[in-house]
Amino acid sequence: MAYIDRKDCKFECDLVFLQYKVDMDQIDDRILHELTQDGRLPNIALAERVGLSPSACLRRVQALEQSGVITGYRAVLDRQAMGAGFVAYVAVGLGDHSKASQEAFERAIARAPQVLECHNITGAIEYLLRVEVTDLAAYKVFHTDILGTLPQVTAITSYVVMGSPKDQRA
Repeated sequence: MAYIDRKDCKFECDLVFLQYKVDMDQIDDRILHELTQDGRLPNIALAERVGLSPSACLRRVQALEQSGVITGYRAVLDRQAMGAGFVAYVAVGLGDHSKASQEAFERAIARAPQVLECHNITGAIEYLLRVEVTDLAAYKVFHTDILGTLPQVTAITSYVVMGSPKDQRA
């Protein structure tokens, strides 16, 4: 937990927002904290935890949804229980930095079910992928038969995840 000093009021929160695009206060921060811990938390329980009436809490959650701060709710899956226990982050470099090349790469990656995340990043490479498959043999097939066949790709560096002591993705 991090302690944040905001408007001369200290409170505990996992989420640290450096700049808000919408007007939010300490109660909104607490609502977001609770919902990131449990997105299925009933409104009555949420209201109790943040110190609001259920109707006031519901209005705030709806306002956070309408403003785009809350964009959805997701189930957290145990990929290993589903048979996809091999995780790798893959740094991908492209030979051509044109828009057409990037769009072609992104279309190809969108069709690859092994890729759960694709980020266009700055630095020495253009993309960082999170790949989840059953095992090393399945990763080799992905590496060779999918990434290795894309004409835009000139560099692939794999980082195999050995453990995830902190993972708050939903």
